[in-house]
Amino acid sequence: MAKKVVIVTYYWPPAGGPGVQRWLKFVKYLRDFDIEPIVFIPKNPSYPIVDETFSEDIPNDITIIKQPIFEPYEFAQLFSKKKTQKISRGIIAKEKQSLVEKVLLYIRGNFFIPDARKYWVKPSVKFLKKYLVENNIETIITTGPPHSLHLIGLKLRKQLTITWLADFRDPWTRIGYHEKLRLTKKSQEKHIQLESEVLQTADQIVTTSFTTKEEFSTLTDKPINVITNGYDVEQYEPTPMDEKFTLSHIGSLLSDRNPVVLWQVLAELVAENESFANDFQLQFAGVISERIQRAIGEVGLNSHTIYFGYVSHKRALQLQRASQLLLVIEIDSEKTKGIIAGKLFEYMVAERPIIGIGPKDADIAKIIQETNTGTYFLYTEKAKLKTQILAYYEAFQQQKLHTSPIGLQQYSRKALTKKLATLLHSI
Repeated sequence: MAKKVVIVTYYWPPAGGPGVQRWLKFVKYLRDFDIEPIVFIPKNPSYPIVDETFSEDIPNDITIIKQPIFEPYEFAQLFSKKKTQKISRGIIAKEKQSLVEKVLLYIRGNFFIPDARKYWVKPSVKFLKKYLVENNIETIITTGPPHSLHLIGLKLRKQLTITWLADFRDPWTRIGYHEKLRLTKKSQEKHIQLESEVLQTADQIVTTSFTTKEEFSTLTDKPINVITNGYDVEQYEPTPMDEKFTLSHIGSLLSDRNPVVLWQVLAELVAENESFANDFQLQFAGVISERIQRAIGEVGLNSHTIYFGYVSHKRALQLQRASQLLLVIEIDSEKTKGIIAGKLFEYMVAERPIIGIGPKDADIAKIIQETNTGTYFLYTEKAKLKTQILAYYEAFQQQKLHTSPIGLQQYSRKALTKKLATLLHSI
């Protein structure tokens, strides 16, 4: 008999973006490994991005439970809908914040701890406590962010004889934007206290990165496993390669994820190499901060740049496979070395060379190197970056630009789900 597991997640189709894909794909394959998933989601969420195509991956007869949620973002939009949506996406300007932005961030950081979905905790605990008992279910999973969902698991674990797996898609207090929330000392202490309580109470902890596991290991003696994000085996329509020498970034680029060194290198190559200038194209699919768009314009690359805005996941996959080079960029900070963008794994199976830029000892650098799927650079390695892009361009001219990946199977969604199922059967 399959083991029943309740999965508590905020992001679920029709939500778009990377947050929805992890557990959608786990649910897609868990039955293959004798796990029966039951998905618990909000009935009326405020998703900043919508992508209806993800609904195609939901198993037809899966049990999905929906409960109403109150979200203060609806009221915040009365002040500024645009700024509220940016904050909900994590796009927080570091400089020149307006008074409205400062006020919204202060309220977000100090009145809604750990986040603006905190009001879903109490009613969810009340409903799930009864549901778990009546249906004889002994295992729950919570996934965050939003980390308020872990408080649902925390309270249920204290009230019932169940096992609880807490899945961290991103860190909590060490996430890049945490320090920008204008937290008071008392609020910061509250975040740390809640994080510690979750880590010390959960029966099993899962992280998506090796660095986050190391960080959490100093805060708890509970078992921690790394199950990264991955790629799915999907049917692709043949996609012709771009005739241009395209460098593409798929996904959101936040304000601080701004590799000025890359824009400078590309501008120099355009100025120095007429052939490169004629062939080169820079393109973005996703939400790009105004700060980054200004930086690209300031070096004179506007005429070479295309902004698609948000595109469906299917369209994103097509753009990846048509591009000559794929960009993965992380903030240049010690705190971000454990962030592994979900798109990295789709990049790897797109069989296009990856250019990674980020902090020293980043987990993404390790994965790119081990899978032989591209090259990685620090923000300070301008000369090396320029040399490598020029080498890629010369290979493009000779129609020899390709990759020879190794060891990708371990990152398939089905292989990762098998790892998760093995863990669930053990607790």
